[in-house]
Amino acid sequence: MINIQSDSRKIKPGDTFVAVKCEVNDGHKYIENAIVSGASKIVAEHGNYSVPTIIVDDSRKYLNDYLKENYNKYLDEMTLIGLTGTNGKTTTAYLLYQALNKFGMKTAYIGTIGFYLDKKIESLPNTSVDICDMYDLLIRAYDAGYKTVIIENSSHALFNGRVKTIRYDYALFTNLTQDHLDFHKTMENYALAKQKLFRMLKQNGKAIINCDDSYKDYFLLPENNNITFGFSDSDYQIISDHMDNQGTEFIYKHDGKEYVVKTKLLGDYNVYNSLGAVATMIDMGFDPDRVNKVMNEITAPPGRIDTVNYKTNAIIIDYAHTPDAIENIINTTKKITQGNIYIVFGCTGDRDRTKRPIMTNIATKNAKYVIITSDDQHDEEFSQIVDDMTKDIKATNYEVIESRRIAINKAISMLNEHDTLLILGKGHEEFIIMKNNTRIPFNDKECVLEILSNLEKSS
Repeated sequence: MINIQSDSRKIKPGDTFVAVKCEVNDGHKYIENAIVSGASKIVAEHGNYSVPTIIVDDSRKYLNDYLKENYNKYLDEMTLIGLTGTNGKTTTAYLLYQALNKFGMKTAYIGTIGFYLDKKIESLPNTSVDICDMYDLLIRAYDAGYKTVIIENSSHALFNGRVKTIRYDYALFTNLTQDHLDFHKTMENYALAKQKLFRMLKQNGKAIINCDDSYKDYFLLPENNNITFGFSDSDYQIISDHMDNQGTEFIYKHDGKEYVVKTKLLGDYNVYNSLGAVATMIDMGFDPDRVNKVMNEITAPPGRIDTVNYKTNAIIIDYAHTPDAIENIINTTKKITQGNIYIVFGCTGDRDRTKRPIMTNIATKNAKYVIITSDDQHDEEFSQIVDDMTKDIKATNYEVIESRRIAINKAISMLNEHDTLLILGKGHEEFIIMKNNTRIPFNDKECVLEILSNLEKSS
């Protein structure tokens, strides 16, 4: 456990509190709270306080320097694998986490679905946690004997320097599609934020790049040792792929030899996620045939194409919350659905508004019927979110039901023979976030199972 914090709520007696100014808050407002909680030292940019205080010009720089000087000696002994991209980073990270553990390499995971050692230890508030929390998790992993860690990196964290002092053995890029433009404003800014990960490699680090992505050149930095994968001419080139309702099989070529990989994952996009993991493991020194074997033994992360069978129907819970991700899951579903496709989804409040009508257009064009419902609203009114989602939408095969539970129940009642229901946007998440960060317990899969259980009891 580390002994320095920038979040006053996490202060333990004897800790140092660093008052950091960030994009949404100023830590100086919480110095007295930190002292009450037992902080023995304050680092700030101004003020006088009742415990020993260090006044510095830049408190974030002080924090970064302190963490680097005191804890990077442990991080240097670890193998750190960082991933970034709009879609696929959680799946790729989770595949690597499972596979490396199966190879006997004690591997931890830090990202969207939580903090994992041999199992899930705790949920995390963001894809990329605050720098103090990140170091705390890494040191906890180190102390528990986990010397390899898979880390997801969000564009916000990279842009704001929340992982600035960490150096990676591998940096992996999945893809870049529209998301977070409320923050980054342009796709170029978004790409440049994610590019920062590829300037954070250790001296002998490797960059693993999806070379089919249109933004690949932002990540193929000439100073790096780059390894490419994709259908295009690359170090790991996909030759062919085939999917059925049991999984996906693909053939790739590496060093002049072809290999077959079978996975339990569905979807063409999961070929990319799987091959990114494969390329990383082979470069780490694992035998390709052993890697291919283990890939058939592991599963997708929670909330990614998580399927509940109901009579002849499939109810699929998925985290898809961008236009590209929604299109991908729909295209995958079409290949395994004999009947109709129904969709329940919403859009997150206080986030990129421009993608909302694009997502609705994709859903209504490709589904028999769509129910628009609530997602994490934050401090935005549901009516505003719906207005954006339905702007200039000419389709009529949709309705709006604010309650996510009622929307899911209605959609299940509409299923006939061999239909598929897609419940999108929340995936593994266990809360709906409302105003003032109020968190209402809710999980899509638990909701589905509860509804089906009630239907069974009433039949």
